[in-house]
Amino acid sequence: MDTIEAIMTRRSIRRFTPQAVPEEEVDLLLRAAMQAPSAGNGQPWHFVVITDRKLLDQVPNFHPYSNMILEAPLAILVCADMRKPKRPHYCEEDCSAASENLLLAAHARGLGAVWLGIAHNQEREDGMRHLVGLPAKVQPISLVVVGYPAEKPPREDRYKLERLHRNKW
Repeated sequence: MDTIEAIMTRRSIRRFTPQAVPEEEVDLLLRAAMQAPSAGNGQPWHFVVITDRKLLDQVPNFHPYSNMILEAPLAILVCADMRKPKRPHYCEEDCSAASENLLLAAHARGLGAVWLGIAHNQEREDGMRHLVGLPAKVQPISLVVVGYPAEKPPREDRYKLERLHRNKW
């Protein structure tokens, strides 16, 4: 699958088969995530790979839009290490770029994934922090739920000419 096809056909997947994702695939997803651009090449990201069913099943207790995780075999928490960031004001953008790379890599490999927002919601941040034991200065940004898709949403064209501006608003 080429890059443009991956971008144009990637959809959020919210239904998964119970099949485990092989460790080699998880490694490839993480390698793709870490290839993301970052401000000043600071690479502030850390990733928590969650496969423990007991942990996955607790996420809906603090994240109301995460019920799909009950079917998924894997989630990857993308975090920003705020202990000594090179460019602290850009850590969230850096981790968002890593999250998008992860989503595109999953799609290109025949996996399904969905991005769940964690940052800027105290209940979700505290829930993830407690669930996986994050250090105090490590900020949870997003949770990417991954697995083999049990659904195939149709391609959606999101291009909207009325949102395009050239040179000026």
